[in-house]
Amino acid sequence: MHAIAAAGLAVFLVVTGVLHFLTPGYFRVLVPAWLRRERLLVAVTGAAEVVVGALVLVPRSRAAGGWAAAALIACYLVSHADALRRARPDRPRLLERPAGAVARLVVNVLYIAWAVAVAASAA
Repeated sequence: MHAIAAAGLAVFLVVTGVLHFLTPGYFRVLVPAWLRRERLLVAVTGAAEVVVGALVLVPRSRAAGGWAAAALIACYLVSHADALRRARPDRPRLLERPAGAVARLVVNVLYIAWAVAVAASAA
């Protein structure tokens, strides 16, 4: 089961990282405006996700990759907290409403827990 969880996390990270380059517009919208440099941040985080995913995939580096994944995903909490701050009930998209923004935060925390579980089981 641990190997399946690790492989799933690795695939998730690599695919999401590649998507940063294939659909950068989607990810740029997620970057809080006050951070600026959306294009650079999307490219850097996409590359980081691919590298971290590869670390998780290789058994010898799985623990380090799991901890790196947890740290990387934790950095995204800034984006989701900003979305919650800006959320309004009258917005047309669910993810821009308070319930959707809270869901984004919860899912992100679950991703972090997944990465921690993979790191801990590989140690």
